[in-house]
Parts: sequence; structure tokens; C-alpha cells
Amino acid sequence: MLSLNDTPFQPATLQLTGIPGMQTGHAWVALVFCILYLISITGNLSILTLVVRDPALHQPMYYFLSMLSLNDLGVSFSTLPTVLATFCFNYRHVGFDACLVQMFFIHTFSFMESGILLAMSFDRFVAICDPLRYAAVLTNSRILAMGLGILAKSFITLFPFPFLVKRLPFCKGRILHHSYCLHPDLMKVACGDIHVNNIYGLFVVIFTYGVDSAFILLSYALILRAVLAIALQEQRLKALNTCMSHICAVLAFYVPIIAVSMIHRFWKSAPPVVHVMMSNVYLFVPPMLNPVIYSVKTKEIRRGIFKILHKSQS
Repeated sequence: MLSLNDTPFQPATLQLTGIPGMQTGHAWVALVFCILYLISITGNLSILTLVVRDPALHQPMYYFLSMLSLNDLGVSFSTLPTVLATFCFNYRHVGFDACLVQMFFIHTFSFMESGILLAMSFDRFVAICDPLRYAAVLTNSRILAMGLGILAKSFITLFPFPFLVKRLPFCKGRILHHSYCLHPDLMKVACGDIHVNNIYGLFVVIFTYGVDSAFILLSYALILRAVLAIALQEQRLKALNTCMSHICAVLAFYVPIIAVSMIHRFWKSAPPVVHVMMSNVYLFVPPMLNPVIYSVKTKEIRRGIFKILHKSQS
């Protein structure tokens, strides 16, 4: 039976889900998500503030780190409204058009993160393999152009998705499997011919995650070759140490993606809670870990944090 605002093809609202099988304990889950959001938002805002205020951090590496922090804030704020509504207020309904908007922004920021990590690997490649031309290659105008290129690429490739979804009828119910809207989740409740959506989705994944990860691996293969050519072991370790924060950020981003893909491909009978938890790890862990990684592993960021803390105490 259609509600007053439903159409024969699209429901007026969709119902979000918390964690399948969890009937109690939602207060603890809400607390965990609030802590994750607090760490992510505070950490990324702190890094942005540090880079803006400290002239010593006005360097290409930290400009790219600012892009990563800004993007991680975008990921967090894209999921925050529906996640908090679901777990804190037990409000599980989202308008169909609002769901499409959220889907677009979640996927756009996720794909942008991959592009930013690629740009950061290029930064490390130039710094180690051609240090004398580092400042000449990575000028402010080129860094800005790279950032705008990443934004344009993600926006253009993801822009058709809401329209591809909106053309479909939805006759398999209105219950989604997450506390936010994702394209694969919407495809499970859509009927009609979804081949175009699936094929275009596969193309976008290969064009972004596939190409970006391949170039990141190539960058580090060239970096490793350059490092092994250094005579002194102390200088080798020093060169590799400048890459450790970025390597950790890459692993934090790509390992959950690979895990989700492997479970989807080889463990089709996995309980729904496994798919939901892995998706949560993929969306919530990188924005939370990135500021922690760079605060712990980057001396200049640590120094900036201590300087701010010292000023606040005095």
C-alpha cells in the first residue's frame, strides 16, 4: 500500500538500519560513534588550524595534508546526520531525495580521498627522488591545480549516480542495511534493469581506486629504488621515515576497501552484521586515524601541537 507521498516507482522515505541483530546496546553503539566523530572532527580541524597558523608548515606536504583533513571532515559530516539520528534518537527514516544527496557526497568524498593519497605519494616521490627540484615542481599553483583536478574528477564521475538511481523503480521494500545511504545498498531494493548502474559503478571503482592504487604502488616502487641507491643506512632510514605517515594513511584507507571487496566476493553467506561493520570501518576509521597518524609520526605536527598547548597553559 503506497503512502500519500509515495509514487508507484519511488518511496517518499527510506528506512535506515542500525546494526543487524542488535536489539539492545544501542546506547553503547551511539557512544562509540560519538567518540569516533569527536576524534575525527577535532583532529582534522586541529591539523587544518595548525597548517594555516604556522608558517613553518606552509610547505607542499602539509598543503596536501590539509586537503586530506578537509576531505575527512567532509566524510564525517556526510554520514553524521543519519548515523546520530539512527543511534541517538532512534529516528530511522530519510527522504528519498535526501538519501540520494547523502549517497553522492559520501561516495564523492571517498573517491576524493583516494586521489589525495595519490597526490601525496607524488609529493613523497619528488621529495625523495628529485629533492633539488622539489620546490620548483610542487609550486602553490600546481598544488592548487592538483586539488581542483581531484575535486573535478570525483564530482564528474559521481554526478550521474543520483540520476541513474532516480530512474529506477523501487519495489523490493524500503529498508536499507546501513545507517547511511550507499549506492550498492540502494541497488538491493531497486527493481528493473540495474545493469547500467552496476557497470558504471564498476567503471568508476576501477577508474578511481584501481588507477590511483596502481600509481601509488608505482610511486613507492620508484621511491624504494631511490632509497636503496643511497649509500648510508642512516640516510636510507631517514628517507623512508618521511613516508611512514603516508604509508599508514594509505593502509588505513585501502585495507578496509580490500576487505569489503573480498568478503563480498568470497564470503557471500556472511551475516549482514559483517558487511555493515566492515562498511562502518571503511567510512569511520580513516577520518579518525589520519590526524592521529600524522600527529604521532610527523615531528612538525607534534611540535605545532605542543606549541599551541604551551600557549594555552601560559
